[in-house]
Amino acid sequence: MSVGSYHKQSASSGLISLRLDPQGVNGFEAFTKLVPKAVLAAQRRAVNKTLRWLRTHIARDVGRQERIAIAAVRQRLKAFPVSSNGQGKLWFGINPIEASRAGRPRQTRTGVSVAGRRYQGAFFKRVYGGKPDIWIRTASKHFDADDYPDSDVSGHGGRRSGWISENDSRFPLAKAKISLEDVRPYFEEWTKRAHERLVVVMEQELNFELQKYLRRTGNG
Repeated sequence: MSVGSYHKQSASSGLISLRLDPQGVNGFEAFTKLVPKAVLAAQRRAVNKTLRWLRTHIARDVGRQERIAIAAVRQRLKAFPVSSNGQGKLWFGINPIEASRAGRPRQTRTGVSVAGRRYQGAFFKRVYGGKPDIWIRTASKHFDADDYPDSDVSGHGGRRSGWISENDSRFPLAKAKISLEDVRPYFEEWTKRAHERLVVVMEQELNFELQKYLRRTGNG
């Protein structure tokens, strides 16, 4: 069986998988063999608790680094329950996030400001879909894709920034978005921290199951 925690990334997401061999936790090898069901229950709880811990810390890290509301980052994180092989997963969608979700947008005479960002010439309004967003007309004198690196604006070529094009010939607009590309290098660090945390929590959960077993058998 493959043991250990790891991560993998795609163009639009990252997936962190957590798994630990209970027999590798110091001092519990004998108990693992004696009461395997109790150990599996401990493992399931440990992985689920660690996934919740990881989700909280990633949301805080990304929220601070990218100046995005933590609640909005948490919506991009989805924990999957432990599978039959003792593995749990945390999915993180890292495609660009709407700038309107970074904080509370404020419309001014010159544009829109949100979470310390200013979008000159933009407006905050419901155009497509059910919720308002931050938009700019691509014909606006303030629209300059080169000022917004790391995003894709059709018709201008190459990668640009926080502007993701949602144009049609009738109403050429671009929606303000924030790139999350800068979080990619952190996946390895998050996985390492989560695995270290998993070992600690697993020892706690195994000790809990051991104490239950000793009380039940009259040895506690």
